[in-house]
Amino acid sequence: MNKVCYPGTFDPLTYGHLDVIKRSAEFADELHILIADSLNKKTNFSVEERKEMIKLVTNDIPNVVIAYTDGLVVDYCLKNQIKFMIRGLRTLTDYEHEYALFYYNRNLSDKVETLILFPSSRNHFISSSSIKELVSHGADISSYVPAKIIPMIEAKLKKNICKN
Repeated sequence: MNKVCYPGTFDPLTYGHLDVIKRSAEFADELHILIADSLNKKTNFSVEERKEMIKLVTNDIPNVVIAYTDGLVVDYCLKNQIKFMIRGLRTLTDYEHEYALFYYNRNLSDKVETLILFPSSRNHFISSSSIKELVSHGADISSYVPAKIIPMIEAKLKKNICKN
């Protein structure tokens, strides 16, 4: 069985993420969408909220497994016999970050290979950070996130804005 892992914070999920998910699902027998928090990122959505967003937009993709880890992604892959990790790459800045991650992961285990997917042109500059900024200014985000999760995103982010 060809198992593939696509890790990320998905805070929130965007069309860019969904593009990588759909394309990865085409060549994976089992695609693990792994919610993996980063010490460098403060999340707005709980793990359960992010799982729900992913579930809502991937329920028509039968080979998806949604999971969470608070540990190292490479350890999750090894534990679940996953040989391939997918990373999306948008910009040169992403490249530098992803190359560093690849290097650390490779030093931790040479049993997990990193595969890079470039975004389709319409998803090239979508980022979760930009979505948060757009919502904070009341802008329309329908070009950047699936319609099914817009109410959830707007409600949560507007609530967080009101707190600050």
